Amino acid sequence: MRKFNIRKVLDGLTAGSSSASQQQQQHPSGSREPEIQETLQSEHFQLCKTVRHGFPYQPSALAFDPVQKILAVGTQTGALRLFGRPGVECYCQHDSGAAVIQLQFLINEGALVSALADDTLHLWNLRQKRPAILHSLKFCRERVTFCHLPFQSKWLYVGTERGNIHIVNVESFALSGYVIMWNKAIELSSKSHPGPVVHISDNPMDEGKLLIGFESGTVVLWDLKSKKADYRYTYDEAIHSVAWHHEGKQFICSHSDGTLTIWNVRSPTKPVQTITPHGKQLKDGKKPEPCKPILKVEFKTTRSGEPFIILSGGLSYDTVGRRPCLTVMHGKSTAVLEMDYSIVDFLTLCETPYPNDFQEPYAVVVLLEKDLVLIDLAQSGYPIFENPYPLSIHESPVTCCEYFADCPVDLIPALYSVGARQKRQGYSKKEWPINGGNWGLGAQSYPEIIITGHADGSVKFWDASAITLQVLYKLKTAKVFEKSRNKEDRPNTDIVDEDPYAIQIISWCPESRMLCVAGVSAHVLIYRFSKQEVITEVIPMLEVRLLYEINDIESPEGEQPPPLPTPVGGANPQPIPQSHPSTSSSSSDGLRDNVPCLKVKNSPLKQSPGYQTELVIQLVWVGGEPPQQITSLAVNSSYGLVVFGNCNGIAMVDYLQKAVLLNLGTIELYGSNDPYRREPRSPRKSRQPSGAGLCDISEGTVVPEDRCKSPTSAKMSRKLSLPTDLKPDLDVKDNSFSRSRSSSVTSIDKESREAISALHFCETFTRKTDLSPSPCLWVGTTLGTVLVIALNLPPGGEQRLLQPVIVSPSGTILRLKGAILRMAFLDTTGCLVPPAYEPWREHNVPEEKDEKEKLKKRRPVSVSPSSSQEISENQYAVICSEKQAKVISLPTQNCVYKQNITETSFVLRGDIVALSNSICLACFCANGHIMTFSLPSLRPLLDVYYLPLTNMRIARTFCFTNNGQALYLVSPTEIQRLTYSQETCENLQEMLGELFTPVETPEAPNRGFFKGLFGGGAQSLDREELFGESSSGKASRSLAQHIPGPGSIEGVKGAASGVVGELARARLALDERGQKLSDLEERTAAMLSSADSFSKHAHEMMLKYKDKKWYQF
Repeated sequence: MRKFNIRKVLDGLTAGSSSASQQQQQHPSGSREPEIQETLQSEHFQLCKTVRHGFPYQPSALAFDPVQKILAVGTQTGALRLFGRPGVECYCQHDSGAAVIQLQFLINEGALVSALADDTLHLWNLRQKRPAILHSLKFCRERVTFCHLPFQSKWLYVGTERGNIHIVNVESFALSGYVIMWNKAIELSSKSHPGPVVHISDNPMDEGKLLIGFESGTVVLWDLKSKKADYRYTYDEAIHSVAWHHEGKQFICSHSDGTLTIWNVRSPTKPVQTITPHGKQLKDGKKPEPCKPILKVEFKTTRSGEPFIILSGGLSYDTVGRRPCLTVMHGKSTAVLEMDYSIVDFLTLCETPYPNDFQEPYAVVVLLEKDLVLIDLAQSGYPIFENPYPLSIHESPVTCCEYFADCPVDLIPALYSVGARQKRQGYSKKEWPINGGNWGLGAQSYPEIIITGHADGSVKFWDASAITLQVLYKLKTAKVFEKSRNKEDRPNTDIVDEDPYAIQIISWCPESRMLCVAGVSAHVLIYRFSKQEVITEVIPMLEVRLLYEINDIESPEGEQPPPLPTPVGGANPQPIPQSHPSTSSSSSDGLRDNVPCLKVKNSPLKQSPGYQTELVIQLVWVGGEPPQQITSLAVNSSYGLVVFGNCNGIAMVDYLQKAVLLNLGTIELYGSNDPYRREPRSPRKSRQPSGAGLCDISEGTVVPEDRCKSPTSAKMSRKLSLPTDLKPDLDVKDNSFSRSRSSSVTSIDKESREAISALHFCETFTRKTDLSPSPCLWVGTTLGTVLVIALNLPPGGEQRLLQPVIVSPSGTILRLKGAILRMAFLDTTGCLVPPAYEPWREHNVPEEKDEKEKLKKRRPVSVSPSSSQEISENQYAVICSEKQAKVISLPTQNCVYKQNITETSFVLRGDIVALSNSICLACFCANGHIMTFSLPSLRPLLDVYYLPLTNMRIARTFCFTNNGQALYLVSPTEIQRLTYSQETCENLQEMLGELFTPVETPEAPNRGFFKGLFGGGAQSLDREELFGESSSGKASRSLAQHIPGPGSIEGVKGAASGVVGELARARLALDERGQKLSDLEERTAAMLSSADSFSKHAHEMMLKYKDKKWYQF
């Protein structure tokens, strides 16, 4: 997988003598810098997709196998999602990307036919863990509109736009010569074309009779043997769907005027009954008013009662604004079930797969545009089943996410227990009926948690262990704020057009369970985890005024930071220089000043068990300028501090004492030795940019003001809209990543802002002269500067709450090309030094006296190995920017290793992660490359071109975590997980669930003595005789092209039964023993991947399917 990369060599050359001298530093200093043994090699890395979670984006088709109990969903982008029991899911993709228009299971055969909008049919083998296409058929002269595969038949009927019906053998995917032409099917006297075929089905009691529905309103009962129409039924409204009564004597049609017509098979002149389910019945006997089209109808019978008629659509036109509905008519009762989104398709789940038996429907599965709903038909009131699949990721659009592998083991149970109380009531009491397939054998046992932040301010915690996904707990951050009831009532939230509570950044400490989130309205919320319910009388809050001030360049003393320590009060502004009278008098001239964007509730807040608000911090308006959005955030439970920054500066808050410790402009961090020439400016005179939305923030871009200026900049209050791709329906492809980015150190655009892009609390060496490590904060900016702020913490216990924390900026450590993305620290042996943390304990329990004594003596736990190190031992700082990575030896601050990651692109995400008892730096570049580097030497280990086209949503949500795991939001509704670990790739086959399990097909319904004696039972048809080449001849070659699928060889493996199948199986067994047949050499690799599943099931299937006629693939 490792590729030689000429770019890296060129990068090395262009870096010039400076980098050469830096590289040379490691040799002379060899005596002082001990050589660290690195264990990670290129062979430890391999990139592959693992699983996809979430609701299938833009669904278009639905199918169900009633024996295997497997559900299939097709989408408009050619994706196929298969669902079995909770935890058994599978994702496949048609290469063409064309929309799936219909899906048909080969019931209980472990196969599925998909029909696509590009007029191709595909046969999928589901008997392997990763389903593969066995055959494809491309129609060249006809457009496919409808398919029908009768139960236990191998002949697939394909209806077309021209009104013809072709027949395909699903074993060989060859066309039969038998064709039903539209002009033979309709009345010869008819002058018009009947339209496309919208329905095909055989009479449940007579396979020789085929019912064909044409869009115009004509229905034909075709006799397959005599090759002529028995009956023709005409109605003057277009047909959308047709369904049989199981006895084969009646069928029902749904029409475009909102009517249902029920026909007796032998009475073609007029329908027996016409129903308008939602039409207003007029008193004088006139026809009811037309309604919207009924898009689909199903007619299901029960032994013990009235049949069910289930339909979608058909509402009257005057129900404007009414939600989409599913109507269930049962006897005299009609239930109208409102849905949250429009209905794509629905299916009734029945006890029997046989169409000629009482159907006994027990549930309806409804595929909506953005949800999957299952309705229990057996319980009164038709309650819905509780959906066990993780389909609610997009309940509110995802705005950010974080991934944590190898968490503390008690976390998932703790989150689950508080989340279980949030469950809705009123679900069906029954088990989820889609329960096919088997779970994989999870080789990975470590806990994994995914956290998603959403546009409505909610934060969801998901259990992602062992390639599954299950929601644990949902936190609503918006509930601490007053909700604005109307436009006039919300003067302050208009920094954002909509979604003022949207989450931008999540900082979480799994060990202490402290959670910190930053929102789009320049607000930061700090949460503690508690298992007890509390009522907070007053929500603690602080307001911070972050200014962007540059004084005259000639007086550098004006730029000195204010004397420290300064435990500044919440709303106290920094001293404003009098050279800006407009700012100092801003509140008097009607400009909004010193007010936050959101209003915190002033009434008592009931806080349920789970995450409870500890502190709300808000940035305030300054002289008519809205506060800038927060670009970076970090929390440390051991120090009791939270820090955040934006393009104006940095603020640090002591959340234990509820005090602002630091409030500095970015320039003030540098003190008098600012390397950049910055022009004096006033925030009023040339206006601040209102930020570039979540997109640019996540990239840490230096934003030129012209690009961000709002068209409404003349007004005093400006609006900032969320990026379009955060809104649910938009999937904006943005290829603007290649734009040139002003991050050069020498020439900085006058209008550019230096934002805080990375923050990291640690215990390390602050200055070159330090003899021992001490707590500090490392700060990275968008101009590539790394600065350090030293922290002087009071002793633990009560003293921590009484004495101030002293913070002192200590100047610049180094510079890199591009914005700083990530920082981490290694000890002298090359092991990661995690930040110190305070272990979680319950805060809402009144403590005993001796407990309090213990607490007084207690010091925050530092897990830093450095604290016990000898003075002579050193540390390494790993710093990754958009362009390069450097490893710095501490306390000497020498750069010992350097790697130019990319010249032409830039890194979107960089993470320092653990893998195979070692650590590495993993990077995802805007050009689609995923790379990993060893630590500390930054040797390239992996460089794979992964994403051909990237967009803002992926850029914002991509994250790496430990043990070779990574994820991103692949569509607005789905999370794609991938691995870069060779070991996980090898174990993946074992971990995946199996869709197909050997199940006996239920027995056919008994015909009964009299029916057998006098006829009237189900009539069978020898389709082979009718459609086979011997009787019907060959189909025209130009009509369709057969394409063998990539899975056809391995398909033989899993899907074999009957005599021919057993021969094929024996042949494959020989191949597996090493006797490779020459024609299989190219596909051996594909074949081996499904060998495991074959060997498990082969014997079992042979016994179960021995006497059953099966078709070879």
